[in-house]
Amino acid sequence: MTEVASRHAEAEADVPGLIEADMEALLGVRFLASEYGRGPVHGGRIDSVGLDENGSPVIPVKRGVDSGVVNRACSTCRG
Repeated sequence: MTEVASRHAEAEADVPGLIEADMEALLGVRFLASEYGRGPVHGGRIDSVGLDENGSPVIPVKRGVDSGVVNRACSTCRG
């Protein structure tokens, strides 16, 4: 177990950076990229991407009312 220092996000835009800084300790996921582009087919970007112990992509998602965030993430992983 690893202790992670408590930090406050001043704005929602700060949250991905806080997660990325401790992604391995919090989620057991190695941080890979920030603001990951989804390419010309899917467009847009993903805040944070990491790799799990099997080398599979992991995309932490925010809890909210936009259920499309999971669908957008999944379409990126499928290519």
